[in-house]
Amino acid sequence: MHTNHHIGWLGTGRLGTAMAARLLADGVALTVWNRTASKTAPLIELGATAAERASDLGRCDIVFTTVTSSPDLLAVTSGPAGLLRAQPTLRIVVDCSTVSAQAAAAVRAEAANRDIAFLSAPVSGNADMVAEGRASLIVSGAAEAFKTVEPHLRAITPSVTYCGTGGEALLTKLCHNLLLGMVSEALAEATTLAQKGGVAPSDFLDFIDGSVLGSTFIRHKGQAIRARNYEPTFTTENLRKDFDLGLAAARELEVPMPVAATTHQLIQTAIGHGYGKSDFAALYEMAARAAALSRTNR
Repeated sequence: MHTNHHIGWLGTGRLGTAMAARLLADGVALTVWNRTASKTAPLIELGATAAERASDLGRCDIVFTTVTSSPDLLAVTSGPAGLLRAQPTLRIVVDCSTVSAQAAAAVRAEAANRDIAFLSAPVSGNADMVAEGRASLIVSGAAEAFKTVEPHLRAITPSVTYCGTGGEALLTKLCHNLLLGMVSEALAEATTLAQKGGVAPSDFLDFIDGSVLGSTFIRHKGQAIRARNYEPTFTTENLRKDFDLGLAAARELEVPMPVAATTHQLIQTAIGHGYGKSDFAALYEMAARAAALSRTNR
């Protein structure tokens, strides 16, 4: 759905590039900026314009941000050369990162002081899923701003859910990623048990794929386990960051999460064994090692 909005995109890693490419395909005018300028090249080739500085995106009506961490979000929005200090002043910031509620609240408050709307819109799905239109966005913030941005969100992916006027989207995304980790650990343990009893992982996973438990997620992680290929779509370190944030939220809200807490330590174990930069499907390697399945008999 093409509109006349001039869109900015800050943060062009794999995920940000895939999301921004969907907007370009929808016909929007897009200006892009990244700290490592060379990473904007794929979008420039698709028709985007490069900004020299992050603050240059202030000329846009709406700016999307995809950054790695809470400090990154604070730096690119509230920092000395950040979006919120840009002149002229943009209208809406849409943050698609998974950051802490505290960081988002700080940016939302400063944005409000400058008459800029701030939406939290974290995404579920890796770059490949975004490219295929199979990602999902959960969004919170001012309802009027959401209505303005909604056509662009639906150009990125048809699955868009609005859940509240504050920071609700971030908590929802953290709950999603806690479940992601717990399901992954359960899959790793169950596959290991079947394997230790003489069932090939591929046979067990084929059975699961055709059962009531089958899902897109289990199918993708099962493929990584079958091939023992942990080329990252989402690293174990990034999953640990989201477990840090999710369990902190649980503590603040007085919600016990014993399964998530145990999974947190198993994620830490995988990182300690050198799988921090690998895909978090490497949790299977830890389960297999704990069951005394050597690499030669796997």
